[in-house]
Amino acid sequence: MFKPDLLRSFIAVVDARSFTTAARQLNSTQSTISQKIMRLEEAAGVRLIDRASSGIIPTEAGERLIGYARRILALNDEASAVLAGAARDVTLRLGLPEDFASGPVTQALAGFVQRHPRARLEVTSGLSRTLYRLFRDGDLDLVLVKQPRGAAPGLRHWPEPLAWFQGATQRLDALDTLPLVAFPTGGLYRHQMTAALDALGRKWRLVYTSSSLAGVLSAIDAGLGVSLLPRRVAGSRLVEMPAMPQVEPMEIVIHQADPDMPYLPEIVRLLAEGIAE
Repeated sequence: MFKPDLLRSFIAVVDARSFTTAARQLNSTQSTISQKIMRLEEAAGVRLIDRASSGIIPTEAGERLIGYARRILALNDEASAVLAGAARDVTLRLGLPEDFASGPVTQALAGFVQRHPRARLEVTSGLSRTLYRLFRDGDLDLVLVKQPRGAAPGLRHWPEPLAWFQGATQRLDALDTLPLVAFPTGGLYRHQMTAALDALGRKWRLVYTSSSLAGVLSAIDAGLGVSLLPRRVAGSRLVEMPAMPQVEPMEIVIHQADPDMPYLPEIVRLLAEGIAE
């Protein structure tokens, strides 16, 4: 194999037509450069440099090697530059609830990546409690979650008003036992929904459970049951139910990784600002 270090010395000697000048350019000594040329010649099995009295010139074999040597060194430098750039890339682990994983937030993420091409985003979508647990365990750098007001301090907060909804063609609120569509146990709104009905003395039964917001919305639209949801996700096909118990608003919160973590704080802060905007 032709070692890049030997090829670099060979090219320097050929271009400078001098061992002394090549040594100075490579911050080495003349004897070291001579030894490297000898080692390269041993590897090639032929003489590469003609040390004639008129000056240093490549032999015929040396002339053939010059083009390959330059290409090998160029590829070596290119590979080194690419890997050095990859080492500077930053992977940001972001957690988003399903209803925020598209639309304006996705557009904000696209703008962020365009402004920061060294940043790579790994986005995890799921239930807010799951995302916050991953964040707390150090598996996510930034999360946008929904939580009860004041449950945990965060970087930014917004109110999340809740309301009761049913399908546009049903009057399920008139039933004696209210059929409920809900997220799984531990999912947001489920405890608030059942606790509010229990406090009112209203009978209820779970008829449909889904971990997907789209599944919950489809079930309500199809008339399977009613649910407690943020007003902003209900859409035009669901109808807000009157005379239902009031429930405290939730809040939307951005939680950011520990600011003492090396290299992350500034880029995480910029991502948080983009999402907040």
